[in-house]
Amino acid sequence: MKKILIIGAGFLQSFVIKKAKDMGYHTIAIDKNPNSIGFEYADEYNIVDIIDQDACLKYALSKNIHGVLTAATDYGVLSTAFIAQHLNLPGLDYGVARIIKNKYIVRRTLFENNVDDVAQYYEISNVDTLDEICSTISFPVMVKPCDGSGSKATKRVDSMMGLKEACEEAIKTSLIGKALIEDFVEGKEYGVESFVYNGEILVLGIMGKYMTAPPNYAELGHCIPSELDIEVKVKEVVVKAIKALGINFGAVNMDVLVTKDDRVCIVDVGARMGGNLIGSHIIPLGTGIDYMGLLIRAAVGDSVDLKAQRLGTNVVTRLLALTPGKVKNLPDFEKIKDDCQVDIYHQLRVGSEIGEYHNNLDGCGYVISVSNSLEEALYRAEKAKKLIDNGIIRGILKVETLK
Repeated sequence: MKKILIIGAGFLQSFVIKKAKDMGYHTIAIDKNPNSIGFEYADEYNIVDIIDQDACLKYALSKNIHGVLTAATDYGVLSTAFIAQHLNLPGLDYGVARIIKNKYIVRRTLFENNVDDVAQYYEISNVDTLDEICSTISFPVMVKPCDGSGSKATKRVDSMMGLKEACEEAIKTSLIGKALIEDFVEGKEYGVESFVYNGEILVLGIMGKYMTAPPNYAELGHCIPSELDIEVKVKEVVVKAIKALGINFGAVNMDVLVTKDDRVCIVDVGARMGGNLIGSHIIPLGTGIDYMGLLIRAAVGDSVDLKAQRLGTNVVTRLLALTPGKVKNLPDFEKIKDDCQVDIYHQLRVGSEIGEYHNNLDGCGYVISVSNSLEEALYRAEKAKKLIDNGIIRGILKVETLK
């Protein structure tokens, strides 16, 4: 039985752990959080900070693993590539992983290779340096942590007045203490999931996205099919970006903006399977492709059939971005599931504190709706989310939770 080490054992990684175990692999999971839900499903687990590359490698060496994988989190990408390189296992090139982790370097690489037309980009680690570049900045711009994830501390800024505050927040949130300032592009956002294997790039699917209003632009859900009439062009841009960045192996999660005049601009690139149920549910249900199976088999060096797939269906997801408050009583989730014909995943308990929704890390779970009609799937998902929100009896939150 081959052993696979899964970097990260949170809710979104738990689906990969369960999948690998169901496929007959010996699953070993690590995470800094001793209460990680994924530990419940792994054959073995240990408490290791997945950002600590040396600690992850030391543990991997002690387990004689056959493969290593991370999913749905940017924080495990470097450690995964680091282990694969040192143990000569299938994996993303470590140098490429370091490039992908820095959004400024990604933006510069895309510009230098004429992948899209986002031309304005700055990296800063100290807001005092804004004075040196303020005269060259053309507003509006987007500000984000250079190594951020989940839209945290990502914000549109329309003038110098708000730039310093946005940069301070992004720098504070960044593990490397750096912020990226780049062009704000007006357009509709889409998610794109791809898989790279043996020199072949397979674009698995393009998803429509539901977003919050400005200035945060956080995800509220996805749909597939995307209903985008220039999917071919989007795929061409995505493939060009993957080649320019040198991504040689595994999953690629990408966000793109499509403008009214059909320009395609890349918003973000992740060298891992998408979060928010993209890899575990949306792509498999929407396209018929066994996405997690592909990643797991590739990671342990087993054969991968890129042509094996079945027909997909219409899928809509909704993040549980809910009204703030302290949970005093929960609705009947099973009744909502049956009445709306949806699946619901949530982490809500009596006593849970629901804060204001600024990014998808503030979500309380997910609704998944599948139907022969995209409109019907959307209706069911929206109805279920509304019933959940209205069905929660709340108390008053502390002011700190609302910030």
